[in-house]
Amino acid sequence: MVKVAVIYYSSTGTNYQLANWAAEAVKAADAEVRVVRAQETAPEAAVASNPAWKQHLEETQHVPVATSDDIEWADAIIFSIPTRFGNVPSQMKQFIDSQGGLWAAGKTMNKVVTAMSSASNAHGGHEGTLLHLYTSMMHWGAIIVPPGYTNECIYGAGGNPYGTSVTQTPDGKMLEDVEAAVKHQATRVVEVASKIVQS
Repeated sequence: MVKVAVIYYSSTGTNYQLANWAAEAVKAADAEVRVVRAQETAPEAAVASNPAWKQHLEETQHVPVATSDDIEWADAIIFSIPTRFGNVPSQMKQFIDSQGGLWAAGKTMNKVVTAMSSASNAHGGHEGTLLHLYTSMMHWGAIIVPPGYTNECIYGAGGNPYGTSVTQTPDGKMLEDVEAAVKHQATRVVEVASKIVQS
């Protein structure tokens, strides 16, 4: 059975929702899944200054914090992250940067990887964020599996071939309907990982 780690960072809940949709698709594809979150590293004062951020952090304390064990366990990894100035948020960057030991031991090689993103406006760095994350995955020796244009649902979700991305409003609502695209992307990752695991 293919093992998939869904690793997300979410300040107010959008990427948590994307991660859960991905996990549903992974389970539907008869694969094993772990949903884990990047450790929150922002100062308490910053979190407290945004009621939605504070509430989401409190409500997701039950979700395990991602560790190196999750990377080593997984055959495939699905990342879900917001954009920060067109780049990977520091919370996820810190997690990725702390995997040097696994990388040096050759334990990140051939992991099947894909990613999803969100931003507060349509040109807020969705694609740049995914490409920055994928650069790290190239160093890992991972096998990047973007959604491309492999299903009609991708066009309805905004048409990002690098990974499903969504625009969120200040009150946390999603402007695009991306659930089908997220689930297609996750299913595609399981299909590719299955071929690699069986080879």
